[in-house]
Amino acid sequence: MASSTDVKKIVGDLDKESFVSLLSKLIGESKYLQNNPPELIPQEDRAVKHVLDSLLPHSTTTGGGPLVIKHVTYFPGRGNVIVEYPGTVPGKILSFVGCHMDVVTANPNDWEFDPFSLSIDGDKLRGRGTTDCLGHVALVTELMRRLAETKPKLNSTVVAVFIANEENSAISGVGVDALVKDGLLSRLKDGPLFWIDTADKQPCIGTGGMIPWKLHVTGKLFHSGLAHKAINPLELAMEALKDIQLRFYRDFPPHPKEEVYGFATPSTMKPTQWSYPVGGINQIPAECTISGDVRLTPFYNVKDVMKKLQEYVDDINENIGNVESRGPVSKYILPDENLRGSLTLSFDEAMSGVACDLNSRGFHVLCKATEEVVGHVKPYSITGSLPLIRELQDEGFDVQTAGYGLMATYHAKNEYCLFSDMRQGYQVFLSVISQLED
Repeated sequence: MASSTDVKKIVGDLDKESFVSLLSKLIGESKYLQNNPPELIPQEDRAVKHVLDSLLPHSTTTGGGPLVIKHVTYFPGRGNVIVEYPGTVPGKILSFVGCHMDVVTANPNDWEFDPFSLSIDGDKLRGRGTTDCLGHVALVTELMRRLAETKPKLNSTVVAVFIANEENSAISGVGVDALVKDGLLSRLKDGPLFWIDTADKQPCIGTGGMIPWKLHVTGKLFHSGLAHKAINPLELAMEALKDIQLRFYRDFPPHPKEEVYGFATPSTMKPTQWSYPVGGINQIPAECTISGDVRLTPFYNVKDVMKKLQEYVDDINENIGNVESRGPVSKYILPDENLRGSLTLSFDEAMSGVACDLNSRGFHVLCKATEEVVGHVKPYSITGSLPLIRELQDEGFDVQTAGYGLMATYHAKNEYCLFSDMRQGYQVFLSVISQLED
């Protein structure tokens, strides 16, 4: 078998011309890859076409090479691609997963350049999807193409999985969730799975769970000059939310493991949106809604938090008369009218965070590869959320995460990545493959 040094020499460096050419084709499709249903449903097969154009000539499908390729579709026009470079030792495997072929939306009027075509400014490769995640699609495609062309003899089978439908969960059963359900990724449990969809070239070892919530508050509408005849839902909402937040931080304080994983923040619960019926400024409204989210470090259970939040609201409703009021006529009960203010809590779809296994072989080889290529290694954790990976971990996969775009342009206007970073990512992949041969 090839030694670690041999693998790197045989496969060689990232071919800039080939990489940029493929990335240009992918970014050229990004207008049709935006994921925001029901208005925008991506057509990932437009990206699949370019991946297959690059890899099929080196596949068993055409007889031109060793790659085993499966194009798996659960929804018309929305395919996934599984690519395998076979090794020689049964059960020895590693995988690069998470390179998704959908993107978040982009409004060309808000950008300084066309988001839907690749433009180059020195080291910058600009366009929607360059960082998240079409840049990684191109990078891993190039890796698999070069393995097939140079044919190093490896102990490990190397698998790449390009997925549909990562950016929005309104429609399910399209991407990696369906692949796992059908058992198409089960073999990947036998080795480290590297989820390639983060940024900044360092291992991301922890992500946050997210619980989107809405607190609907009902009061009584009345003229603001007769405030004693109203139940002001805005005041009730502000006071109740403060109480809920204080209880949350009491019950879910900073966890000792957050320091070990380097989380930038502990778990948080906060409002981000406020809505109320349109009316005159001299009118106390009948209702309002505060929306926000909980960002939860992975050392707490999402279902436990949701249960606790509901308990807080139930307790406040039962004791609405004890909620702090504002001024001599501010009140939340009108006994003469048998009216009480009330709170209703609801949740949108929640997701759990993940804490990567810091004792796994996958973590150690990723760290060593990063230090070797980038010059230093500093794993980090954020309470931003990545969908799907906790479910993979719960299914028994050794999930490690990394990425080579830029966090500063992730989901942002004027998105770009750096070719030099992508080149280092390619070298990290080769180092990971090499180490796992030993």
